[in-house]
Amino acid sequence: MTATYTFDVFSSLDGFGAAGGNWTGYWGKQGPEFLDHRLAQYSEDQRMVFGANTYRAFTRMLAASTEDSDVRDPWVTRMTSLPATVVSTTLDGPLDWSDATLASGDAVDVVARLKKESDVPLRSHGSLAMNRSLMAAGLVDRVQVTLFPVITGQNGLSPIFEGAADFDLELLESRTLGGGIQELIYRPTLHAA
Repeated sequence: MTATYTFDVFSSLDGFGAAGGNWTGYWGKQGPEFLDHRLAQYSEDQRMVFGANTYRAFTRMLAASTEDSDVRDPWVTRMTSLPATVVSTTLDGPLDWSDATLASGDAVDVVARLKKESDVPLRSHGSLAMNRSLMAAGLVDRVQVTLFPVITGQNGLSPIFEGAADFDLELLESRTLGGGIQELIYRPTLHAA
């Protein structure tokens, strides 16, 4: 059986994964319903998959955070306790993650192997460049976009699908959470030319 791979990403309406300026984490829109929903999703058995840049960003944010910050929300704490594979050609072990394995090599090869070998679903939060490559290779089964009701045209950072291939998307699930946050889960298929 092949494990399901989910590319899980937060987005502004204009397609940015983060923002600078005076925007806060989650663009300041998170509420109890959103946080509870995220914790439920991350309470399921699964393996996280990260690229080196996202792994570095998470470990830096966690190291610089306090127990009361958004960075330590219960779902994030749960995510850091899940087994993880970090795909990198630049990192050396050991990794600063409770149960992480370093996989050197091309992400397409690593994830193709993980999908065959894993007995739990695979999920990647962030890792934009890696996941664009995995989508182009047909390895992403689900794209889960949590759409926050903001436009960050002046301060948007990390355009999520910049440089990606063209895809048709089949909507599998949708949900509205408090504060107008939308969760959209799609099955991507490479668009035929």
